This record gives sequence, C-alpha cells and structure tokens, in this order.
Amino acid sequence: MFPNGFFGNVLSKYEDGVVKSDTITGKDFFICMFAALIIGFLISMVYILSHRKEGYSQSYVMTMTMLPTIVCIILLTINSLAGALSVAGAFSLVRFRSVAGDPKDISYIFFAMAAGVACGVGYVGFAVCFFVVLGIVMYALSVIDFGASSKRHMTLKITIPENLDYQGVFDPVLNKYTSFHKLRRVKTTNFGTLFELIYSVEIDDSTDQKKFIDELRALNGNMTINLVFFRYDDKIYES
Repeated sequence: MFPNGFFGNVLSKYEDGVVKSDTITGKDFFICMFAALIIGFLISMVYILSHRKEGYSQSYVMTMTMLPTIVCIILLTINSLAGALSVAGAFSLVRFRSVAGDPKDISYIFFAMAAGVACGVGYVGFAVCFFVVLGIVMYALSVIDFGASSKRHMTLKITIPENLDYQGVFDPVLNKYTSFHKLRRVKTTNFGTLFELIYSVEIDDSTDQKKFIDELRALNGNMTINLVFFRYDDKIYES
C-alpha cells in the first residue's frame, strides 16, 4: 500500500527504489483523502477528550474534522506544481477566521492543517506518526493540567455614572482582592450618560468573588459590573 516503506510517498511510483512517476491515480487520491479524513476525525476526538471539563463548540469540532481533508484536496489538485508552491498555496487558500479566544484552540487548527498537508503531499505514514505523537502529548498535557496558574487572568468591566470621578476610586478594593490590576480602557456608553472602565486583573482562586463585586457595587452606585473569565474577551491586549 505504501511504496518504499511505511514512510514513502504514496503519490510516487517506484521501481527498484527509484521514483519513476508522480502521476496521481484514483487509488492514490482516495488513500490520501480518506487518511486525511480519519486523522481529522481523530484530532477532533483528542480535542473533545481534552476539553470535557471546560466544554467546546460542536462547530469547532466539525471544522477540525473537515480541515485536514480540505487541505489535502487542495494539495492534490495542484500536485503538478513544485512542492514548495503547493504547501504555500494550501496555507494561503485555507484560512481560519475566529474571534480572539483560547490560543490552545488555534494550535489544534494548525495541528489539523499540518496533518492535511502531510496527507496532501503523499506522506500518509508521516501524517499518522505525527498525529500519534502530538495527539498523545496534547492529551497528556491537558490531563496533568500543565502550566496551570493559581491565579486567574480576568477582565473587569465597571459601569459608572458620568459625574463620578473614577480615578483612584476603586483602587482600595482592587488592591484588596487582586494581585494585579491595570486600567486598560475607558469608554462612554448609553449616549455618553455612562462610562465603562475596563481593567485587566489577576485574582487568586481563593478570592471571594461575590464580596469583591459587592464592594465595587457600593462604589459605583450599584450599576453593572462584569467579571469576565477570559482576559482578552473584549480584545484588550497588552502592549
């Protein structure tokens, strides 16, 4: 099934160990396509298993299942071009657009794309080994919670009336309940009658978040306060 050993190129025809032709046959096409589809499905399974506690999006899982096959087909259809141009073409044609989210999710997209590239250029054996090694590593890292911090990075949004001088008002409470805080942005809302202060904060797991929010409410006139568990949920990036 695999010429010149398991790690050979299924798209190349060998005779006495020498490449004679790289013409794609129907059999080669289906081998590469189904290999990419199966690997994409297995990658999505690794993602599901590693995100059982925190949850995941069904559409994201389906995207990872299909992506290796899509990349593979693009490479197969331009197989007559130089290999370097084929890889460049795949990455320029296949783009993944998403709102800012967990960087780990982006790594799974590149995982799926790399497997698709390997299948698309005929190295199915390499694609299988690549999936086995990286799949085991990513699942193991999620099980042991590698790199976890005792502090939570969050985004704090405080709504205040326009007549409140916000500079330094919330600092005593923030100093009490956070290990780090910094005002990132101030914007007006509700036709300028309200202000929204947006902070980046770090909170210990032992912090009583209800008491934290209650003390902030006492200072902002019991107006809206949001404590967002994703630091960059509102696209507030550090310089």
